[in-house]
Amino acid sequence: MTLPITHDNDKFHEECGIFGVYNHPDASALTALGLHALQHRGQEATGVVSYDGTDFHVHRALGLVGDTLNQPHVISRLKGTMAIGHNRYATTGESALRNVQPLYADFDFGGFAVAHNGNLTNANTIRQALVQAGALFHSTSDTEAIIQLMARAVGPAEKRLTEALQQVKGAYSIVALMKDQLIAVRDPYGVRPLSLGELHGVPIVTSETCALDIIGANFVRDLEPGEMLVINSKGITSSKPFKSAPSKFCIFEYVYFARPDSMLQGHPVYEVRKSIGRELARETGVEADIVCPVPDSGVPAALGYADAAGLPFELGIIRNHYVGRTFIEPTDHIRHLGVKLKHNANRGIIEGKRVILVDDSIVRGTTSRKIVDMVRSAGAKEVHMRISSPPTMHSCYYGIDTPEESELLAHTHTLEQMREFINVDSLAFVSLDGLYRAVGEAKRDAKQPQYCDACFSGDYAIELTDSHLRSTLGSQLKVLRSRESSKMNEQRGVS
Repeated sequence: MTLPITHDNDKFHEECGIFGVYNHPDASALTALGLHALQHRGQEATGVVSYDGTDFHVHRALGLVGDTLNQPHVISRLKGTMAIGHNRYATTGESALRNVQPLYADFDFGGFAVAHNGNLTNANTIRQALVQAGALFHSTSDTEAIIQLMARAVGPAEKRLTEALQQVKGAYSIVALMKDQLIAVRDPYGVRPLSLGELHGVPIVTSETCALDIIGANFVRDLEPGEMLVINSKGITSSKPFKSAPSKFCIFEYVYFARPDSMLQGHPVYEVRKSIGRELARETGVEADIVCPVPDSGVPAALGYADAAGLPFELGIIRNHYVGRTFIEPTDHIRHLGVKLKHNANRGIIEGKRVILVDDSIVRGTTSRKIVDMVRSAGAKEVHMRISSPPTMHSCYYGIDTPEESELLAHTHTLEQMREFINVDSLAFVSLDGLYRAVGEAKRDAKQPQYCDACFSGDYAIELTDSHLRSTLGSQLKVLRSRESSKMNEQRGVS
């Protein structure tokens, strides 16, 4: 069994979002608000763990933040001045309640909760070894490998966490909660974002700065790659307990994943996306009448493209913001109309025009083709598609849910074949060097790329220990997700 190709799964899916608060009387409420701002990073499930000085309190549920946390009785039960939270989109493990984070465990030193954004590339190898040694796993999440490794270490929580992370490989930004402190840590390559903020002296840790804005907190700084912050009554202590590695921040965060109102690595995401659009126009210009974004992620790049090309920017496609992700498509006819649930062509703007459509990426290409057909049906004279990322030819192993390479259009088709499949008059992508210029680099260093761009280049900086298991596990994950989706629909009363 595999998932049907729909408008939702023909895009890359977000990884996860994490948030933590230390020493605030409304810690859980602030965490819930922060998770609201990070909803774009994961929509399958959400959870919060708090500590009141005596007991830990846990609430985890499948669904959106607004459906699961925005209830007075939920927040009132999450007592305490310390809390961490997590929004999840499954990159490993099925979409089941047992995998919803933060994960919690009782150690001899007390309770321990952890929330993780990223993906461990040797988690299954570790799991197999630990199971053979007698370990009992309670989830299928790669994050549990960290807890199981801590259980075999000795000493205080900070030391155990450090020893566990020294054994794992891959991408991780982590926030962990114990009875006397909060720990935030970023992997040595710094693949996933993690920022430190403060609210009237209260430390806040978050995946993106937009979550600081929603609670009125100030941005302090990004955690450095390989940095661990221990936050307790003595203040904030920084250390770098891991072997140093070249920085490999995920460049696709700038293209698509992060919210445009966030700051990443000192760069405003919105301005970077406009810069990508300008590079795209300089590299791939074509005669046209208007530039139209594929909303919403294509908007900033389209603005930059229009500016550099000297063409009018128009909203030629209107997005319906009130369509959920679980719409049931029972017939072939309705399934083919699915794209119009979210997008509709603005005929008065498009008719008779040579249109440049700007989007952030092409995955399988099925949605792009439907959007192009919709624009042509609205009377466009010509349709040219411009993509604000290089062709995505390779799978991500570092925390982004991507299809197998055989399902990626750019992996199996030439540029001309892609153009024909999508049915556009011309198709072009920004170059890797153009993307690097947009984030402030002169060009991409081919010998030692400044960012992780493996989904474009195939240059995987972190060892893929479990890669031989990916195909089998990926197929299993699809089946499990499909089953879980059916269960969730039954719970909602959808037949």
